[in-house]
Order: sequence, then C-alpha cells, then structure tokens
Amino acid sequence: MALKSTIFKANLSIADIDHAYYADHTLTLARHPSETDERMMIRLAALAFNAHRVQTDCGGDATLAFGAGLSNPDDPDVSLRDFTGQTRLWIEVGQPEDKPIAKACSKADQVCVYCFHHAAEVWWRGIENKLTRLNNLSVFRVPTQASQALAALAQRSMQLQATVQEGTLMLSDGSGTVDLEPLRWK
Repeated sequence: MALKSTIFKANLSIADIDHAYYADHTLTLARHPSETDERMMIRLAALAFNAHRVQTDCGGDATLAFGAGLSNPDDPDVSLRDFTGQTRLWIEVGQPEDKPIAKACSKADQVCVYCFHHAAEVWWRGIENKLTRLNNLSVFRVPTQASQALAALAQRSMQLQATVQEGTLMLSDGSGTVDLEPLRWK
C-alpha cells in the first residue's frame, strides 16, 4: 500500500515591502512521503518571495499555486499562471538535473531554482556550465542554517507572517522568526 501525502494548512500574511505587495494567502501543502519539513517550508518561502509577481507580472489576474512537485516531476513545486493558462513563473526546490530545468525554461517565462541542501555547492559546480545558455533561469542558494530553522516552523496548521524587505524574508509564526536571505548564483 502506497503512503499518502500529509496535508498541511497555512494562513500566510505577506508584506512585501520591496514590491509594495500586501496580501493574505490561504494555502494547502501536500507533503509527499519522501519530502522533509525543510523542503516543504522552502517551497512555502519561495512562494512568499515571489507572491508579488501576481501583481507585478500579471496585474493581479493570475493564480499562484503549489504543484504536484515530487509526485509529478513534470509539474513545478510552485507556479504562477496567468488567466490564459500561460506559465509565467516555474519554481523548483532542491537540486534538479539540467534537463528538467531546461525543459521548464522552455515552458515558462521565468524559472527559479531554490537549492538548500548542505551539498548545494557541489551540485552547483557540477551543473553551472550546463545552465549558462538559459537566460530565463535564476538560481538561489538558501543558507543551510536558515533552511533548517524553517523546518522548525512546520506545523499541520500554521499562522505565518512573511515580510520581505531588502531581499530578506522574515518568516514568523508568532513565537519564532527565521530570517532568510538567499544568495543569487545565477
């Protein structure tokens, strides 16, 4: 018998001062049995970092949502689709191979990868040259200490406040705050 995903609910209040975006998001996250709390929370943080694109890229007429992720490798971890169904933003979390990244770049206007594992530097050295031609790709390195601290915020029901200011995400659950400033590699 296959294991089922664990469902997490999050009420996320975003105050993106850098982009003048302020909104509340009611989210459902399905954590795949092989996914860690750390990876799931990086998906949530990536959504918070890019939520402003609903307004800045699509004039407010778009859907920002979690994809099937680990359950379907052809689906993004987070996506932004406009009213025509066009994928404006494709977000991957982890250390994906170069071919799926290239495929995503052909399907979406912009692709972002958020890598976070302690072996991310090794992954990047091995893949960097293969990604140079992908002009619509951005790669960010989430510091290990911050990604591990995010995992501690994971609860089945979450009330979170996200503030983005000067490129830093401050994510708080009321009892603790994690500051996350990803390093841009590409």
